[in-house]
Amino acid sequence: MSERKVNINSEEENCKDFMTLNNKMIGCPTVLTGMSHEIRTHMNAIVAFSFLMNRSSCNDAEREEFTSQILASCEQLIGLFDNFIDSAIIDAGNIKADLKICKLNSLLEELFKEFREILSKDAGKNVILVNESSNPENLEVLIDPNRVFRVIRNLFQNALNNTNSGYIKIGYSIVNDALTFNVLDSGQGYFKCKEYLSTNDLNTSLGIYDDTCSAINLTLAKKIIQMLDGSIWIECNGLTGSSIFFSVPVKVVNSSDLSIDKFINTMIAI
Repeated sequence: MSERKVNINSEEENCKDFMTLNNKMIGCPTVLTGMSHEIRTHMNAIVAFSFLMNRSSCNDAEREEFTSQILASCEQLIGLFDNFIDSAIIDAGNIKADLKICKLNSLLEELFKEFREILSKDAGKNVILVNESSNPENLEVLIDPNRVFRVIRNLFQNALNNTNSGYIKIGYSIVNDALTFNVLDSGQGYFKCKEYLSTNDLNTSLGIYDDTCSAINLTLAKKIIQMLDGSIWIECNGLTGSSIFFSVPVKVVNSSDLSIDKFINTMIAI
């Protein structure tokens, strides 16, 4: 019971810090204006599709399509708020890495299942998901899985938003106690993503590329990696595609003496 009380108090402190924090994101009027626009856009879509569903002439196929559109808008709203609030909480300095021993391949397979479901629901996209890693199935590592995979989710969503057709490739390698992931796409977002990952002034960057969701998405990813004492960087893939890498310290805890870096640069199509 006392442990639960401590957790509640910690959450209350985080909320207070969120309300009073004057950091670059919350203090950025362009971010707040962009969030207001995104919220209004999605709420208007929800209201409009709900109205269309209630028409007597609406058939089953149309109702199913309108329902999908409503759910998509709800998911984007939730994602926008989650990224914004979590970024503010990190700035407050009240969270630490939660290291756990986990089987990396098993957790990644769950992520790929999630991503495949997202792709299957988006009929407007012609995107192939590719797993570029092949490491020992029994590989166990000590990491903060929730936050590492939060970054991968954000980078996948960012790649998907910028890629209408082509591919998204996700892979990882472990060399010299560093776990490095890469999310590579054939899309159109390299220059925008580079701006958001390197900027120290979101007001200026949003004036160049007006994409509040991507800005908040990538800002949170960068803050999580910095919190985990890692690094994140971007390279160009082709003319306009993005290759975003991030690396975090890791400890391999399985007892088998396997040479894991020999599996780098393998590819499995999904």
